[in-house]
Amino acid sequence: MRRSRLGALVAAGLVLAATGCTSADDDTTADGKVRITVNCEPPKSAAIDRRSFEEDIAIFEKQNPDIDIVAHDAFPCMDPKTFDAKLAGDQMETIFYVYFTDVANVVKRRQAADISKYVGEVAGYDDLQQSVLDIFETDGKTYGLPRTNYSMGLVYNKALFTKAGLDASKPPTTWDEVRVAAKKIAGLGNGTVGYADFSASNQGGWHFTAEMYSQGGSIVSEDGKKATVDSPEGKAVLQTLKDMRWTDNSMGSKQLLQITDVQQMMGSGKLGMYLAAPDNLPEIVKKYKGSYNDLAIAPMPGNKGTLLGGDGYMFNKKATPEQIKAGVKWVEFQNLTPGTGANNWERAARNKAPVGLPQPNLWTGATADADNTLKAEYANVPVENYRLFQETEIPGKLEPPQAQQIYSVMDGVMSAVLTNKNADIDDLLADASDKIDRLLANQR
Repeated sequence: MRRSRLGALVAAGLVLAATGCTSADDDTTADGKVRITVNCEPPKSAAIDRRSFEEDIAIFEKQNPDIDIVAHDAFPCMDPKTFDAKLAGDQMETIFYVYFTDVANVVKRRQAADISKYVGEVAGYDDLQQSVLDIFETDGKTYGLPRTNYSMGLVYNKALFTKAGLDASKPPTTWDEVRVAAKKIAGLGNGTVGYADFSASNQGGWHFTAEMYSQGGSIVSEDGKKATVDSPEGKAVLQTLKDMRWTDNSMGSKQLLQITDVQQMMGSGKLGMYLAAPDNLPEIVKKYKGSYNDLAIAPMPGNKGTLLGGDGYMFNKKATPEQIKAGVKWVEFQNLTPGTGANNWERAARNKAPVGLPQPNLWTGATADADNTLKAEYANVPVENYRLFQETEIPGKLEPPQAQQIYSVMDGVMSAVLTNKNADIDDLLADASDKIDRLLANQR
């Protein structure tokens, strides 16, 4: 989930007044090198990541002496408040960062270069997951390359599973099994919660979407014009939550939870399960004193779908062919090659970063095998805890259009079910469907 962009037009004047960074202005250096600008350089406050990024530029430029990389410090990598204004004002770097959910809009506005003829030069390109490649492809043309990819699964506490008499090596694969496990874990008492879910700050709607996908449902129609939340799948999602909350008492009495609340519960050893992506595990350990040995992640219950997210790079529409070639080489080195750049697991282990987590989840085939082999060699976390998640293929779906507005609507539904024992699921979904229909109509 990501924050919606605000005030792009208001910000436009400020952005356009800033120093220009369009590739067309200065595509070569005095000595004839191809110059490219890239964003998403880690900030100075992230000293280790910054140093690693600068090392990668130095290594890459030594290997490619005809290319000069100019990195722009950017945190976050994409500022939602200025992204649209920079895009409209031709102020993007040669290679610029995008969320998966922004790709279609950038292409629709014709603000990215077609890089189709260059991607074949990327080693292992054919091993990239097709669901990820599809995000950057429109009408047979390719407009970008992925950087990371994540999907959601079931994060669970192995120690609590064992204590509750459950087999920690066989996590739930259906929502009925989640319900049974949650009840047993909650039965341990002493404030232990079996399953937790979000219901505030748009995060409830985000999780409702993930749970809908897991049931095989959707949030909007294929053409993006009508809501589809008032469906058998939507009712099944809410009925399961209502049963766990009020019949089984396995979700605890404290509700209106957000991600930090749930991570803290998991880190304290008081929570059995919740839905999340693998990047939650380091947060639980680092911020809330959880243990990697106790934390595992399983495939999404139901196995019919999972929420897909991630980010990547697109190329400035004014980039020259030479710049595009250079940029593709850089992204290949930095993000799409096991053992180099962001995937340098030996360096990551030396820097005491977690190695062995099932991310980035980009490849299949030989490239996936090569990356997993390197991860296993330098792993400093229990990779067996993520094996089922990594080996199980579940169809991924992106967030719906107008995601944040829809999540706000569904927040109300989630909070009602989790705070009101008498909440009427049929009425809630019918009302939410009407509201989402109006949102979608206003955006057409």
